[in-house]
Amino acid sequence: MNTSKTTIPQPATTAESQLHFLDYWRIIRIRKTVILAVFLLVVLTTTAVTFVLPQSYSSTARIAVEKDTTDIEPLGRSQVQGQYDPYFINTEFEKIQSKSVLYPVIELLNLGTHYATNYSSGQGPDQKAWPKSETYTMLRRNVEVRLSRNTSLIEIRVFDRERDTAALIANQIVKQYKRWRESEKLTNSAAGIEVLSNKLVQITTQVQALQTNVDELRSKHSIADSAAETPVYQVSLEREKVSALAQELTRAESEFVFYDTKLNELTKLSRIDLRKAVLTALPAEQQLPQLMSELALAEQTLARFHVDLTDEHPDVRRATALIDRVNQQIEDRLDGILAGLTNQVVSLKARRDQLQKAVDVAKLEVAEEAQRSGEYFRVKRDLENNQKIRDAILLRTLQEEVDMALPKASMVQIVDQAEASLRAVRPNIPLNIVLGAVVGLVMGVGLAFFIEYLDTSVKTIDDVERALQAPVLGVIPQNVGNLLKEGPESPHAEAYRVLRTNVLFSRKDPTANTLTAVSGGAGEGKSTTIFNLATVFSQSGQRVLVVDSDLRRPSLHKFLGVSNTIGLTNYLLKQNTLEEVIQTTSNANMDFLASGKLPSSSLGILNSARMREFIQDAKRRYDFVFFDSPPIMGVSDASILASMVDLSILVVQYRKYPQAMTIRSKQMVEKVGGTMLGVVLNNINISQDSYYYYYSGYYYDYYSKYDYDDYKHHGESESAKPAADNAVSADLKPKY
Repeated sequence: MNTSKTTIPQPATTAESQLHFLDYWRIIRIRKTVILAVFLLVVLTTTAVTFVLPQSYSSTARIAVEKDTTDIEPLGRSQVQGQYDPYFINTEFEKIQSKSVLYPVIELLNLGTHYATNYSSGQGPDQKAWPKSETYTMLRRNVEVRLSRNTSLIEIRVFDRERDTAALIANQIVKQYKRWRESEKLTNSAAGIEVLSNKLVQITTQVQALQTNVDELRSKHSIADSAAETPVYQVSLEREKVSALAQELTRAESEFVFYDTKLNELTKLSRIDLRKAVLTALPAEQQLPQLMSELALAEQTLARFHVDLTDEHPDVRRATALIDRVNQQIEDRLDGILAGLTNQVVSLKARRDQLQKAVDVAKLEVAEEAQRSGEYFRVKRDLENNQKIRDAILLRTLQEEVDMALPKASMVQIVDQAEASLRAVRPNIPLNIVLGAVVGLVMGVGLAFFIEYLDTSVKTIDDVERALQAPVLGVIPQNVGNLLKEGPESPHAEAYRVLRTNVLFSRKDPTANTLTAVSGGAGEGKSTTIFNLATVFSQSGQRVLVVDSDLRRPSLHKFLGVSNTIGLTNYLLKQNTLEEVIQTTSNANMDFLASGKLPSSSLGILNSARMREFIQDAKRRYDFVFFDSPPIMGVSDASILASMVDLSILVVQYRKYPQAMTIRSKQMVEKVGGTMLGVVLNNINISQDSYYYYYSGYYYDYYSKYDYDDYKHHGESESAKPAADNAVSADLKPKY
């Protein structure tokens, strides 16, 4: 077993990206059969149903509906012009389709018999008439009420299988609705007048009883209220008097507080500060400012004399005496001002106390008067309220009676009568077919994407690299044949040449020359892949050995057309030597070792020391050794081979097995210590899936253009063609 295995670097985990527009287009191309089938099924079904459905005709009547109005202005109030009210319109829609309107239409037109004849499964004149409730349900289903576009007119559209009946029903609905609105108005008005009349009698009796009680209370309390207005006036005067006294008291209190506060502040000041404060507090004072001016002038004169004269000079002495006299006058004036403020505060306090007593006396008088006449005025207030209610009811009763007698404008005006239509409106064949096509296309595309969502198999290279965290070494198209027979110029050979290049560049150890192909399930193309890959290696001049190690279902001998009588099993069981079991092929650089017959007693023969010795011997003799293997999920042989050889490649067939199975296959190789080199995506339909064109389609298109004329152009004879075809079919002989 080779211990110098290399570790292949794995691509970094990438987040699953959103689908690109080209991915959607790829899904549509792949699933176009499903989309087309669903599309045709829906369109054909819609068309068939459309032509099978019975034809229906429609007729439309238009009406203008107004709220209740009269031709003359109502008594006691102005008539407001009605504006568009969506709630009123929607309410009228429901009224038009109500049983109150449609039941009379059903009875007048005998629609129960009409629907039984034309809409029952067994149509005929002897059909039993439908019940009224069932007929109403059918009629409402065939009636469509809506607003006329850009107007406030109401359209009543009726559908029926008979064109004349549709027009007749529409016109009859309009008539019944108009009659019902008018009768409803008269009934409501009469009921309202009756209720108002009864209430008027009741309230009149209450007014009479309250009037008697008011008269008794007025006499009892000696209230001079002949017109029942004077007491109210007197009480109002008393309250106004109290209010006036209260206002006067407030003013007196404000003046007292003002002057009292001012007096207190002035008495706290020194005589020097008092002079300045009086000037500020009493701006109306005139004498004190004059004295202050004289004092200032005298002081200035004295200061001027002191510059040149002594204190004993007569002028200085006169100026000093003048200053003393003015200061004394100022002090006397300040005393007078303070005395005046004191007298004013005392006077204001006396006036305030007097007003407070007057307010208290007035309030007491008002309270006594209110207490004496309170019961009277409460009863009188009840009387006045009941009189107002009586007058309002009387006015409303007269108004309703007059309104009922006035001529009224029509609340329902017929704008257009319904007429029989010339063409059927149901079913709408073009519209139904177009809708069927749209729905079919949407359903087809939706089903295609749903199937794609449920399909968890490998679809793209990104799926492989994201799920397996392993690189994709090659992309093999569909319908690949035997490259040994097709020759190196085969249009499919380039795909394997790309695979060969990637294998060589991916291995880290140049001595790693044994390789096996594994797959999760059967039929994924690993045998074809390993054989064609070996063929490409041999065509490049390297000595190659192909070993069919699928002992249970060998198939490589069929590619070469040789016998599987002896082979690997004979060598491992020591029945033959290696020289006896290896066979040569038409390609001088490629030898073949068949599987041989596997005895039932030797199922674990691959897991033996002789198998390891064989691999080491083959590594020395050949440049590359390729091993075919059974599915790794089925038997243990593939895992054993993966652990013995240097390199393994995982063959995954496009859209066949779930991704979980492929992931499990890779994990099994790594679990036994094998080196997973990468993945080969097999069986790609390049012509259908344009996603893979950029990976392998270009060389397919390029090499498919070559023919034998190209060989002739390059100097090869035409005999090369049969020689190339017949070389592989020659009998294979043992090499040794």
